[in-house]
Amino acid sequence: MEIHFGLANIIFILSLAVAGYFFAKNFSKIWRNINLGKEINRSDRPKERWTVMAKVALGQSKMVKRKKVAGFFHVLIYLGFILINIEVLEIIIDGIFGTHRIFMPILGPLYDIAISFFEFLAVLVLIACVVFLYRRNVNTIDRFKELKGWSKKDGNNILFIEIVLMLALLFLGAAEANIEGNGVEGWLVSSQLAPLLAGWDQSSLHIFERVAWWFHIVGILLFLNYLPFSKHFHVIMAFPNVWHSKLEPAGQFTNMESVKKEVEMMMDPSADPFAAPDPNAPVEEPARFGAKDVMDLNRIQLMNAYSCTECGRCTDSCPANQTGKKLSPRKIMMDTRDRLEEVSANIDKNGEFQEDGRSLLDDFITREELWACTTCNACTEACPVAIDPMSIIVEMRRYLVMEESAANPSLNTMMTNIENNAAPWAYAQADRANWINE
Repeated sequence: MEIHFGLANIIFILSLAVAGYFFAKNFSKIWRNINLGKEINRSDRPKERWTVMAKVALGQSKMVKRKKVAGFFHVLIYLGFILINIEVLEIIIDGIFGTHRIFMPILGPLYDIAISFFEFLAVLVLIACVVFLYRRNVNTIDRFKELKGWSKKDGNNILFIEIVLMLALLFLGAAEANIEGNGVEGWLVSSQLAPLLAGWDQSSLHIFERVAWWFHIVGILLFLNYLPFSKHFHVIMAFPNVWHSKLEPAGQFTNMESVKKEVEMMMDPSADPFAAPDPNAPVEEPARFGAKDVMDLNRIQLMNAYSCTECGRCTDSCPANQTGKKLSPRKIMMDTRDRLEEVSANIDKNGEFQEDGRSLLDDFITREELWACTTCNACTEACPVAIDPMSIIVEMRRYLVMEESAANPSLNTMMTNIENNAAPWAYAQADRANWINE
């Protein structure tokens, strides 16, 4: 193993440092935005959380649950992304220290097997990307028709970038197979591409190999810095998002502690409602009931927004959406992220958030959308990265009911009937069994 350190290595190290700096800067801004939410403790039952993360985030268990064909191709891209990064690690080491294929002498014959397997995966990734481009732009399925503008363009950008990066990797191997004396005879796929470059002289092959090498690694560094602006950021956020996901039963709602205490006092015959407050108790600021804006949501809900893959499986599973109602759980998550980015820009401009007269409620998510939800949890169950759109809907409904007294009219009617008739229907108790006579 020879180390050759020169100008190219200095340029590579600087490129790596610049890419790392900008990624860290953008990631820290996203982390700041997430921390604008309310604190929530989701560190309980760690063993169960690690198991869920291994199964859902790492094992991709939800990807093949309903959409088996799309799930299969996504798993191919996912495996390719994970395993080909091992070769990227080798490229980074080579770029820093001036070595060439540093793992080759270490692994011996296993190296050729590994690279051939990586190239096979690269071809599968190419096929999967072409299939997804077809599904998104030609034979467009219903759950992608909602995507417009940047959201649609972003999905296509990701697929094109992956195609170009995989081709660069394969032609890099093809060029090396034609270069004399480097110990590379060609691997599973690049050996089939090598004849395309067979007529080139050695000088041209060396130039082509270096261009492909730089193109591949610089492309990866640029792609890394594209992630914070893309829905593809879920490749990073999926793991912490699944780890912090809700472990309680799906239908179990979260009570506000202040409201819970009031109800407990009402139900306690021995409680003295006129008792003086404890002077030593900490004074808490009155909390807003529910959520009107993103700062009223908790940090896990904001992390959910940045973890959204925009795949639309939640909307595709939503019974309200299927019956033509305005609700789209995917839109709920995208609107939450868009409002959070708007708040972030406000903070960047003013140093701290300045009231802008806008909020998540009404300016991004309408009341009609909120009341269309049946709280069935189909969206949460369908999400491949354990996002919970329903929790955001419920918090915004809580605000409408408890802060604005603006419950849906049909709900007000039902609650009035329960109060007057001990049942949701507008019939007196004495008339409740009259249907038997019919």
